[in-house]
Amino acid sequence: MYGFLIINKPSGITSHTVVARLRRLVGRQVKVGHAGTLDPAATGVLPVALGPATRLIEYLTEASKGYRALVRLGIATTTDDAEGEVVAQYPLPPLNQALLETALDVFRGTILQTPPMYAALHHQGQRLYDLARAGKVVERASRSVRIERLELEGWGAKQNWPEVLDQYPPEEQAASLTLKVECSKGTYIRALARDLGQVLGCGAHLAALERTFVGSFTLDQSTPLALLESQPSLLPTVLQPPETVVLNWPAVILDAAQYEQVRNGIAVLLAGDFSGEWVRAHSRDGQLRALLRREGTLWHPAKVLV
Repeated sequence: MYGFLIINKPSGITSHTVVARLRRLVGRQVKVGHAGTLDPAATGVLPVALGPATRLIEYLTEASKGYRALVRLGIATTTDDAEGEVVAQYPLPPLNQALLETALDVFRGTILQTPPMYAALHHQGQRLYDLARAGKVVERASRSVRIERLELEGWGAKQNWPEVLDQYPPEEQAASLTLKVECSKGTYIRALARDLGQVLGCGAHLAALERTFVGSFTLDQSTPLALLESQPSLLPTVLQPPETVVLNWPAVILDAAQYEQVRNGIAVLLAGDFSGEWVRAHSRDGQLRALLRREGTLWHPAKVLV
């Protein structure tokens, strides 16, 4: 088994749990790995690689990601999301489209972002979230991230988050914003919510999050984990070919002799005019077999997928 599954992760489980449940489904002999961790409370697109496709995860983690986020104004939490304890509550400014757009514009483009304390990043050999759980707060270096798109979908009753908003009284529903975000890897939507609250002067946290795409993998293509577990026969029908993550690379077909060379890590000479540095190499049956990198006139196997 060889390719990518686009899982629609449910709320309440970790990305690691998704991998463990799929491993039981496909068998322990099949390697399984995910691309791009989602917090337990988040839902949406979680690409999972099977078999040799796990060697291609690095090309997917570099891809841009899309989210739909519910931001609750007026309340700051320890984790910058709804899982944390409330640390402060503030009065809200009068909300209007112009005010919100001005605040959002601060975060469009390339920005510096400070990761949350509850994050998997390391600080002097320890995970930040372990330090946070021990009651410690440390300085975190700001990182450059890029927010390609940041749109206000609406606020209050204009939004479609009934499973979340129904928990709030009407006056608190009016203090919730729905955002559409397209961003680079390493962007924390929790931090974006926190910082938006600071710009508005009222504090904020991330109340709900749905990832809508990772690279070319979209929510419309995704399959609920529970559906695959209840109907395992569906798995081959929803498995995406491994080359999906490098479809923009030129493709070459290896003859039998070239394939044997590549399998053994030997560089090959390719016919054709390839202007770039990389190509994806397929065997005659159409299967992706290797990623080749140009070095002079020869193409060296950088990754061999046997």
